Amino acid sequence: MTAFQPAAVPGQPPPADSVRPRESTSEAPTSVARLNDTIRGFVQTWGSVWVEGEITAFNLRGGNVFGRLKDLVTDATISFRIWSSTRDRLPGDLKVGDHVVACVKADYYVKSGDFGFSVSAMRHLGLGDQLERLERLRAQLRAEGLFDPARKKALPFLPHLIGLITGENSDAEKDVHRNAELRWPQVRFRTKYAAVQGDRCVPETIAALKALDADPEVDVIVIARGGGDPQTLLGFSDERMLRAVAAASTPVVSAIGHENDHPLLDDVADLRASTPTDAAKRVVPDVAEQRALVGQLRARLTMRLTQRVGHDIAQLEQLRSRPVLRTPDAMLTTRAHEIELLAARGRDRVDRALQQHERRTAELRATLRALSPASTLARGYAIAHLGDGTIVRDAAQAPASTPLVVTVGRGSFAAHSEGEVAEATPQPERRVSEPQLDWES
Repeated sequence: MTAFQPAAVPGQPPPADSVRPRESTSEAPTSVARLNDTIRGFVQTWGSVWVEGEITAFNLRGGNVFGRLKDLVTDATISFRIWSSTRDRLPGDLKVGDHVVACVKADYYVKSGDFGFSVSAMRHLGLGDQLERLERLRAQLRAEGLFDPARKKALPFLPHLIGLITGENSDAEKDVHRNAELRWPQVRFRTKYAAVQGDRCVPETIAALKALDADPEVDVIVIARGGGDPQTLLGFSDERMLRAVAAASTPVVSAIGHENDHPLLDDVADLRASTPTDAAKRVVPDVAEQRALVGQLRARLTMRLTQRVGHDIAQLEQLRSRPVLRTPDAMLTTRAHEIELLAARGRDRVDRALQQHERRTAELRATLRALSPASTLARGYAIAHLGDGTIVRDAAQAPASTPLVVTVGRGSFAAHSEGEVAEATPQPERRVSEPQLDWES
């Protein structure tokens, strides 16, 4: 076993019980306690140093703080402890992502063999480099509208198939399955495993997301992880993953970490669940609650139908109690009498109108008969016509040998004019009986 000699500090002697070179062999090894004491004595000679870095973990347990401080350029980190007596003197708003300068003193814990630093002072120097990059990315994505609630897709009420992206054999997978199946036993999952931290986290998660998004049977996709410090959750704030989630056509649920964890994926996803258990409760409905709701709706429907039927029966009884429906024959009898009276009045009016028009017709017939040329011809007069139908009104119109047509009371006959003759002494008119004319029949 190789041992080492602690460095000498000017003005201080080396520890009396420290392990010196060649003091231990395979035949005479030193003890673990002596080795740890030697390491602790060596570490304690360093004294306090001021160091600058970014807080990547800050966990409060029993009044003490256990955290990690990361170098601003490389990935080098140290563990630190802030005891409760010191914490009261430090700023109360220290948190993950803060850029700080701290006074630390190295310490080696003999019992556990752990190496760390105790903080005696710490103050802000501004946001850490990682947090600054995340804030710039957050502002950019917000300006592009990726956080806009209007673009977020609604989750189906009861998904037939849930796509799950998580670490293989992880507690997050078990929590999602167990709680979802408790709420809806027939729920089905299609799981794609991916690294949930490290360099493989982003490409594997994006590949799993694209595969599930292209599956037409998948109704919703859940990305789940069981929490962790912000350093291990950085992959879920990667711009490539965020844009892949925003471009997915299937609703995506972010279930990363615990209640206080808040990667950028929570803002881009269609729904943010505080834990994987919460994601299971948000994605599928509770069958017991749904059955109770169906029972309530059935009871309300039965009550409304009963009320409606009772109301309609009451209205029907009210209508049946009216006189017009209680004795419908009375209404018909009354209407029948009215119709008979109106029919009699109509017949009387028609008879009087016929009589009036018959009298008027007789009067017109008599007037027409009196003015008719037939009456004149019946008294012995005649009408002479030329061949073209012209009535002869002057003897000069019919010189000798002019053919004529003579119309008398009964028919017409042809004649020839022998010229104009002197007027003869008028003879007394002989009355003859008036013939029956055809147009009067």
